[in-house]
Amino acid sequence: MSHNKNYKFGTKAIHAGLEPDPSTGAIMTPIFQTSTFVQESPGTHKGFAYARGKNPTRMALEKNIAALENGKYCLCFSSGMGAIDAIIKLLNPGDEVITGDDLYGGSYRMFDKVFARFGIKFHFINLSNPANITAYINQKTKLIWLETPTNPTMQIIDIEGVCEIAKQKNITVAVDNTFASPYLQNPLKLGADIVMHSVTKYLGGHSDVIMGALITNSEKLYTDLAFIHNSCGATPGPMDSFLVLRGIKTLHLRMERHCYNGKIIATFLKNHPKIEKVYWPGFEDHTNHLIAKKQMNDFGGMISIVLKNHTKEQTFKIASSFNVFSLAESLGGVESLINHPVTMTHASIPKEERDKAGVVDNLLRLSVGVEDVEDLLEDLKQVLG
Repeated sequence: MSHNKNYKFGTKAIHAGLEPDPSTGAIMTPIFQTSTFVQESPGTHKGFAYARGKNPTRMALEKNIAALENGKYCLCFSSGMGAIDAIIKLLNPGDEVITGDDLYGGSYRMFDKVFARFGIKFHFINLSNPANITAYINQKTKLIWLETPTNPTMQIIDIEGVCEIAKQKNITVAVDNTFASPYLQNPLKLGADIVMHSVTKYLGGHSDVIMGALITNSEKLYTDLAFIHNSCGATPGPMDSFLVLRGIKTLHLRMERHCYNGKIIATFLKNHPKIEKVYWPGFEDHTNHLIAKKQMNDFGGMISIVLKNHTKEQTFKIASSFNVFSLAESLGGVESLINHPVTMTHASIPKEERDKAGVVDNLLRLSVGVEDVEDLLEDLKQVLG
């Protein structure tokens, strides 16, 4: 396929960066299950020498993901955390990072328990208003790390607003775009320098791969990240790359259904007497709803709910009573999942910090899948009454 950047999203998902295999004409990218590549004489390899550095299956995937995010460069990692780790390794001891007060627990744990020990300072602040970052910016500020929508309270951060402030001070902005996927949001278009995906989630889409990705338009950032990628070795294998290529071919179809189901379920929950609060950016009364409307194409299938007057034990009972929703960590797969962040995905965040961000004991996070929505509603009704 000629790589015309004007192709629509669904066409790019299926074709971008992919060519029939030259040796056989296979329409699917082969799985190059090899650790090394033969050279005719020393130093004469054709771009592939050792599979940690480059693998043809992985390279095809990287081209595909770059196209989806309207980026020039992509690097795939063995996990989303491996991708975030590479970004923080761009920094030096003494550097400072501004980030949100509602973050995925794994990101918080890496920042606070791993990199803080190496002299990198992290400011966890409320980012609902971009102007909030100005009080924390100084000569040592090198990175602003955003999630939007955030995990799990679905805060919406104004990417463009943050990037405008950061650009004036020459600060790199990286955006975790996992909850939105490239189908709903493209941070590079809004001024971000780096986009991160936990590919495990919507991009893979079938709960069978662990992977991360970084996308950028900056040649320098790509070169620096590629050095870390190869040197530190958090690279994914060809089988996982193949599975994600396969998953991405239906990303646009899946996201349409996630959004459709998500809206119906969020509306049902908002009107349910046992629910105190529903976090879903599609509601007009959701904080920064207008920003979400501006920077997203739709509002997604991630919803968090706070149960009215429920103890932790009662919340456990609810979480464990579903038939269609499965109680499990992760999100973004075809199947619907329910998760108790306090004991599962966000257990590594201190209680005081969790409570401040609204991640309370009676909060549950739903990843709405692509099942028939009538069955999902019935499941919610049989549990909530």
